[in-house]
Amino acid sequence: MAMLGTIVNTAAVIAGSLLGMLITALTKKFQLNVSERFSKRIMQALGLCTLYIGISGALAGENTLILILSMVIGTLIGEALDLDEKINRLGDYLEKRFQGTGKDGKKGIAEGFVSASLLFCVGAMTIVGSLQSGLTGNHETLFAKSMLDFVAAIVFASSLGIGVIFSAAFVFIYQGAITVLAQWISPFLTDTVIQEMSCAGYVIILALGLNMLGISKFKVMNFVPAIFLPILFCQFF
Repeated sequence: MAMLGTIVNTAAVIAGSLLGMLITALTKKFQLNVSERFSKRIMQALGLCTLYIGISGALAGENTLILILSMVIGTLIGEALDLDEKINRLGDYLEKRFQGTGKDGKKGIAEGFVSASLLFCVGAMTIVGSLQSGLTGNHETLFAKSMLDFVAAIVFASSLGIGVIFSAAFVFIYQGAITVLAQWISPFLTDTVIQEMSCAGYVIILALGLNMLGISKFKVMNFVPAIFLPILFCQFF
């Protein structure tokens, strides 16, 4: 069953998100003293961890030219499509369906969805694990990733709310697409391509960390097309 790894990973994100939200609900129900000061410090800690993930991953890239071209052209595509605005519209729609369950309404749902989706889907484990599932039926990499995502989902859902659980849909579609198309796209996804795709992704994670710390207000989703452009550029450079 080629999709087993992706299904388990999706379930792990949902379970972790529900557990994180349950922790928050119990905290409120029993009126445990978690002041705004503590919440702010937790978000800062998450922001710092996100920065660390972004920096450590971005340093794995070897071709700076591919990174620059991918980020510049990818951002132009993202801006032209205005992906960030579309995500916020989705957040607005979901906020109407789940009134008051986000961190602060629309922003909370959109922020949780974007932050978690990027963290769960950027990186070599996602691509390599999905390819292994599709080509050989070996799900070990995605099973290991599922455990990591389960823990991360608990932490992020407890801070960012219900938006995190919707990232499970993104995980399923993104990893599922790679798995199903593995036979056709695997010749293009060489070790170098995967490395450069991960590098671009981690640079975007770095921008996400800066947003979480309140240092910047990047429209992070508008950078996302840059993740896929190394597939093209690595054919020429």
